[in-house]
Amino acid sequence: METAKLTDDLAANSRMIMNVIGHNHDVVLRELAIGSRGIKAAVIYISGLVESQKLNEYVIKPLLLMEISQEVAMTGKLKEEMMTHVVKLEDVGELNDLNGCIESILDGKSVLIADGVTGGIVLNTSGGTRRSINEPVSETLVRGPREGFIESIETNISLLRRSIKDPAFTMLKTTLGRRTKRSVAVAFMDGIVNDHIVETVMLRLGKIDIDDVPESGYIEQFIEDNHYSPFPQSMSTERPDKVVSALLEGRVAILLDGTPFVLVVPVTFPMLLQSPEDYYERWPIGSLVRLLRFVIAFFALFLPSIYIACTSYHPGLIPTRLAMSITASREGVPFPTLVEALIMEVTIEILREAGIRLPKPIGQAVGIVGGLVIGEAAVRAGIVSPIMVIVVAVTAISSFALPQYGISISIRILRFFMMFAAAVFGLYGIMLVFLLVCSHVMKLKSFGVNYAGTFVHYRLNDWKDTFVRFPLQLMRKRPEFLKPGERKRAKP
Repeated sequence: METAKLTDDLAANSRMIMNVIGHNHDVVLRELAIGSRGIKAAVIYISGLVESQKLNEYVIKPLLLMEISQEVAMTGKLKEEMMTHVVKLEDVGELNDLNGCIESILDGKSVLIADGVTGGIVLNTSGGTRRSINEPVSETLVRGPREGFIESIETNISLLRRSIKDPAFTMLKTTLGRRTKRSVAVAFMDGIVNDHIVETVMLRLGKIDIDDVPESGYIEQFIEDNHYSPFPQSMSTERPDKVVSALLEGRVAILLDGTPFVLVVPVTFPMLLQSPEDYYERWPIGSLVRLLRFVIAFFALFLPSIYIACTSYHPGLIPTRLAMSITASREGVPFPTLVEALIMEVTIEILREAGIRLPKPIGQAVGIVGGLVIGEAAVRAGIVSPIMVIVVAVTAISSFALPQYGISISIRILRFFMMFAAAVFGLYGIMLVFLLVCSHVMKLKSFGVNYAGTFVHYRLNDWKDTFVRFPLQLMRKRPEFLKPGERKRAKP
């Protein structure tokens, strides 16, 4: 589709631009008289998207004080003179089509047009109010950097640039959203990343065709391999150090303007149970905490279903004294174990959601006090047994302890399937569902990489960073299942 071209007539150019966006009250057309010759010009911008001080100091003031020589006026080099000698900005370009100028203005830039000058000059005066760089709220660490991504893609890119001072660090930029045209950047390490992964990411991004992409979660849902899988096939993070580590392994990062959450692909299941703090502490501590995390994932998935199966079908597996204690605690409870567990699990989920939606000081109080009060009241009323309150509480705490929110939600969903299977078939039902989940994980792919990661192959080098973390001196190669271009990350 052809677009209208800008001419050298100031009145016609300003009329064309204002006819498209001039009905908005925040669109400003600032008329100027350039230099001693008083050449008519205009700067068009959106007031809330530009940095006023930058615009006045580096654009408008130099233009008003500009000295226009006879030679410049006669040879028609006014545009070149303004771009190279007058405007004091680092990012200046020129456009001759109307659509390009409109997109630049809506993107927060300013467009300068002048009488006798063909086309317009695009000035990068974007600014406005932005959130400052703070510690990530969703991924806090005891030891590690305190910087987190914000909603500005330029700031997020600069955070990565400060950490990776290597010319191989590559950024490919595109836009998504028919109406909003949000900036998207695909970051990777050229020479390290497998080219097929980059090509797949760019191909899938190119197929996204919707009005708006307000958050990276939209991108995640469009580019994942299996839309029906309960497992997240990309990792979202607010931490630049986490993204840098992933890039240096041979992965790809996707940054979207307007959100602090950056996507990392491809991912594996063991990767979602890892934390940057595993590497910041010494290897025995990091390994112990990581092993504990796998145990926590087991509790979060299986604990209620094992309790249901053992009390309903396999009481012989429970030690005698413990079985007697459980029987005594369940005396007077009118519901079967499954219903009892569902009551408590649903209550915990409601309290979790209430704690998230309410203001922070109130939300924390509701989550803690609500759980204690409801649990105690339910036991006193004889609706649930004390042992069930303990089982559900340990399960809830275990799901909170997982480092990735996405995998925590997946385990919470699967936990309910496990509970129903345990109520119908006992331990055999749990094993059946577990085998189905394992089969699904083994077949699942994330951008051509096996989602199960090291569980589907036996490369010794990759097992050094799965259940435990070996000393850094022994981890000299990048993960082989990513098929990186440069396999060694350190010299022996």
